[in-house]
Amino acid sequence: MVNYLAVDFEITDSRQSEQLIALLSEYGFEGFEESEYTLQAFILEENFVEDDFNTIIQLFSSLKYKKTVVENINWNQQWEESFEPVIVDNFVAIRAHFHKPIGTVLHEIIITPKMSFGTGHHATTHLVIQQMQAIDFKQKTVLDFGTGTGILAILAEKLGAGNVWAIDNDEWSITNAKENIAQNDCTKIYIEQHNTIPIFKKYDVILANINLNVITANLEAIELVANSACTIIFSGFLKEDENTMKATIKSAGFQYISTHSKGNWIAIRAGK
Repeated sequence: MVNYLAVDFEITDSRQSEQLIALLSEYGFEGFEESEYTLQAFILEENFVEDDFNTIIQLFSSLKYKKTVVENINWNQQWEESFEPVIVDNFVAIRAHFHKPIGTVLHEIIITPKMSFGTGHHATTHLVIQQMQAIDFKQKTVLDFGTGTGILAILAEKLGAGNVWAIDNDEWSITNAKENIAQNDCTKIYIEQHNTIPIFKKYDVILANINLNVITANLEAIELVANSACTIIFSGFLKEDENTMKATIKSAGFQYISTHSKGNWIAIRAGK
């Protein structure tokens, strides 16, 4: 029987989570699930090398974690049983196919919960969805940069977007997003794997829910693909990063509009 090893980390900030994901991915870890204060990482038990793992751990001054073995035969069932619906106001509900329909919201998104980013539970996804309520998506061109499981792209189409380009650098996320896009009967989403933003199209709305470093590294590209009246939502960073982000987006040619927070996490809305 093939088993997975699950490692649960206590996270102090978003940068620590970003660094761990990047390092663990290089050593065979296949999936990650983030919350505000934890990171859960998974690897096939047969692929786990203690020395490699310890090399990563030693890069951090203080890192609490615990390891548990998960039998692969029960993996999907366990993942599904732990997946609870996400409800954002009376606007959106994100649920799995085995949950009952949630009739108290305007839009439902059905996803297949797997070991990939963006199941809707993280505060930043919640923040971006809240901000999407105030944006006119009708017949707009949309870029979902760092699409994860495709939730934001799916919602953009449900809100009337003319077409949506969803990109991510993670193959696992692309595969899962394609499943979720099909499951929600979306026909206007084009999904591709890219490390950076392709400069060949202009967008009316840009959703960038990733992290501070990736957003900063791609601000020039975001500026190049943004239409003159483009609305941008940046998220994936902490309150302590707000002033840095505000100054950075201003220097890139964007107009700061507002900041919204949930716990220690924030989303910034900007325009061009």
